Amino acid sequence: MRFTREKESLFKRGVKRAAVSVLTACIAFSTVAAEKEANGFVGDPEETYYMNVFVSGVEYWFPVYEMMKQAGKKLGVKTVYTGTPEYDVNKQLASFEQILARKPAGILLAPINPDPFVEPIKRAREMGIPVVTFGADSPNSERTAYVTSDNEREGIYAADAIAEDMGGKGEYAVLENPGQDNHDKRVAAFIGRMEEKWPGMKLVTRAASNQDPTKAYNALLTMSQAHPNLGAVFMPEANSAMGAAQAAKELGKGIRVFNCDINAKVLDMIKNEEIFGALNPNQGVQGFMGMTLLFLAKHSELIDPMNDHVAKGINPMQVPYVDNGFSIVTKENAEHFYWDTYMKRRESKGVRD
Repeated sequence: MRFTREKESLFKRGVKRAAVSVLTACIAFSTVAAEKEANGFVGDPEETYYMNVFVSGVEYWFPVYEMMKQAGKKLGVKTVYTGTPEYDVNKQLASFEQILARKPAGILLAPINPDPFVEPIKRAREMGIPVVTFGADSPNSERTAYVTSDNEREGIYAADAIAEDMGGKGEYAVLENPGQDNHDKRVAAFIGRMEEKWPGMKLVTRAASNQDPTKAYNALLTMSQAHPNLGAVFMPEANSAMGAAQAAKELGKGIRVFNCDINAKVLDMIKNEEIFGALNPNQGVQGFMGMTLLFLAKHSELIDPMNDHVAKGINPMQVPYVDNGFSIVTKENAEHFYWDTYMKRRESKGVRD
């Protein structure tokens, strides 16, 4: 077939129009598909996710909630910070029950003790409310996921740091908080590492300071009196470190104080070389991942794994353990861990937001 110039021009214009139409349709389809895909990770504005903690005024929780809150905003949902100001399992259980009564979309929980929360978490699951634990765990419960730093690795690092500084030989003590899952793991790993790798290091005494600075202060004074050659003391949390560091300073014997977790006072003591060292879980990752996992558990239709969970009516969103990592806090980098400075940088009201 032969085309005249006019017909050829018309044909080319027609092809161009058809191509543009097809391209426009493809773009429109892709845009709709993309929007649909994007909307999969946007919740209902009325969805409310709660954080529940014990000793709610402890600074550790604040950066965790800050990033839970940020993840919530990105997902288009609400978040609320709750808990009990006391170190009391019954009061935390009561606050957990109050949250359940509000029928939340999910709960990010730091359980004070593991076993008392097994039954409440089971009821939450039966109500369709996912629970993700963080920091401390309830391993025998039906929680959806557990987000924390590697507590065993923290204990191992602390043991190596102390033993190396003492030349692999000397006496050490432990201040502990029995019954709290993550603290128990840190202490067990610390002692286990000393026994396995540092036979010249001797555990001479241990005491339960239970996160009380005054108890820790008095305990270290007593320990030093009974063991004049005491070279170091380890504790799995920050509050005891404040009391222990003050006692070590007054004793003037160069007792190394090493702890996990931080607050402004501990940071000041690290900068003043009154605390030998500290490890701090990456709290922001803990909160952000915790909120994300809760959202995925609530919106389990987003997940279609190759297993029998859906057929059995089981929520396919199950993550046994997420490691949020930890930081080593020293005199050189301590300034980056102050909560007040962090809030100002973010222009945030913290847990009051």
